[in-house]
Amino acid sequence: MKLHEYQAKEVFARYGLPVQQGVVVDRPEQVARLDLRYPVVVKAQVLVGGRGKAGGVKLAQTPAEAETHARAILGMEIKGERVGRVLVVPAAEIGAEYYLAFVTDRAARCAVAVASAAGGVEIETVARATPEKIATVAIDPVLGCPPFLARALGRRLGIAGPMLEQFAGIGANLYRLYWTEDAELAEINPLAIVGFVLDDNASYRHPHHLPSEELTALEREARASGLAYVELDGDIAVIGNGAGLVMSTLDLLAHFGGRAANFLDIGGGATAEGMRKALDIVQRKPGVRSIFINIFGGITRCDDVARGIVQDPPRVPASIRLTGTNEEEGQRILRAAGIAAGLDAEEAARAAVSLGRSA
Repeated sequence: MKLHEYQAKEVFARYGLPVQQGVVVDRPEQVARLDLRYPVVVKAQVLVGGRGKAGGVKLAQTPAEAETHARAILGMEIKGERVGRVLVVPAAEIGAEYYLAFVTDRAARCAVAVASAAGGVEIETVARATPEKIATVAIDPVLGCPPFLARALGRRLGIAGPMLEQFAGIGANLYRLYWTEDAELAEINPLAIVGFVLDDNASYRHPHHLPSEELTALEREARASGLAYVELDGDIAVIGNGAGLVMSTLDLLAHFGGRAANFLDIGGGATAEGMRKALDIVQRKPGVRSIFINIFGGITRCDDVARGIVQDPPRVPASIRLTGTNEEEGQRILRAAGIAAGLDAEEAARAAVSLGRSA
């Protein structure tokens, strides 16, 4: 999950990182009324790169010029994404530019700090043209990035004196953000935030990062009910308890040729009412052809889950795997209601795919 620049700025500020404050607007006429120091930069808020080259970033010397730029940028398409908001920020005089990022290196199985004295441009361009200008350090997850490590990285860039201490503080705080917020990428130039990408697998832990206006109606309803629900583009609804189990359930469906319609985690200690609500939500998404309910009871009791299922039985074909705490009672409740359930996850996943194809 990528964040818009204005969203990333809010997160960065919470971690004590220096950001250039601005105002987000969605109508051109709002721009001229902003109480900002000129000149300003009008920046398209999109989740794709290359907005500057596409005309999505403009410098304005006056309120009238800023409004003109906003009018031109709002509604334009940048790499297929329509611009619905612009961020207006005071222009800053830029001296030396440095690049600093923490990124998840899946090959190394750890976070890597990437720094360069050639800031202000795409790091990929620097890597191709002058790779010697990039310094990288693998981060021990136990140690993290304390100031002394960030100072060592800064020295490799030729930073010294008071600026080195400032760089070290930024590095330590940026890593704290990267780790705490489950980011895949946290990237910054000291004078301008470049990007912040969250690990989608951890989005259930950070629902506050997704503004309510960007949630679907069902996602908003699920959030209000305490359910972690994310819509996907498949046709098999998925309900499970625990994010790890739900993720493995999505993988199982894909293994057998199915595509999940959603991610829904009812959480530990789920109640019958929570299960009933989850079923209601996943079935209201258009295009759902079958349901895969995968429950491994620990704190969650299988009999409570079963009671929730029979309160409002599935309206589309369902494959249910119910095992763990009170599984025998849960199975009995379902059988009494004429609903079959098994104990094997792979068999249940295969059945869910088959039911969806024949529905």
